[in-house]
Amino acid sequence: MTWRRQVVEAGADLVFPLLCGGCGRPGVRWCPRCDATLSDAPISVSPRVSPGVPVWALGRYRGPYRRAVIEIKEHGRRDLIPPLGEALAHGIRILAGWRELPDADELLLVPAPTRRLTARRRGGDPVTALAAHAARRLGRRVLVAPLLVTVATARDSAGLDARSRSRNLRGAVRLRAGAEPIRGASAILVDDVMTTGATAAESVRVLSNAGIGVAAVVVVAAA
Repeated sequence: MTWRRQVVEAGADLVFPLLCGGCGRPGVRWCPRCDATLSDAPISVSPRVSPGVPVWALGRYRGPYRRAVIEIKEHGRRDLIPPLGEALAHGIRILAGWRELPDADELLLVPAPTRRLTARRRGGDPVTALAAHAARRLGRRVLVAPLLVTVATARDSAGLDARSRSRNLRGAVRLRAGAEPIRGASAILVDDVMTTGATAAESVRVLSNAGIGVAAVVVVAAA
């Protein structure tokens, strides 16, 4: 590294200090302690609105899980996609080892739906990016299938209780225009945070109606 580059990077650290996306530790993007936390085995989750399939989370929505999700979604920390994508792949491997997932010729990772405007504001859908990173680590039999979208007429679910979320999302989750679902395929619905389970339940219903069997829902964190 040349001295000019060192000066530029030192100046950048003063303006935009490099902090761990999981705990705020200075001087590192993702520290070993947070990496070790995300290597834990997935936990079973029972949301208030059941999607009718098993739900698993990499961890609870606190500590490194919470901070990393917020940093990615609200502050554009795309550099955190790799560590969370690796954790997602690790969790799916464990579930497969527990025989919680089907031994299918192809397994689809279907990102939970998001509004187009929200994804555009964030520079792309972070859940799709996480799923894509995990799929690359899991081999050729695992594919990312961004099949779902949320229509613009749906309200923002923030602040709504479980019943209101379910009513708000009924009919608002749809197959993406031009998407060609693979009938008979096995899928995992992937999301960042599980709150009431309303989005997962509606997503599973839409996929099932399209002939896609959802084996499980896997999220980064459960609130």
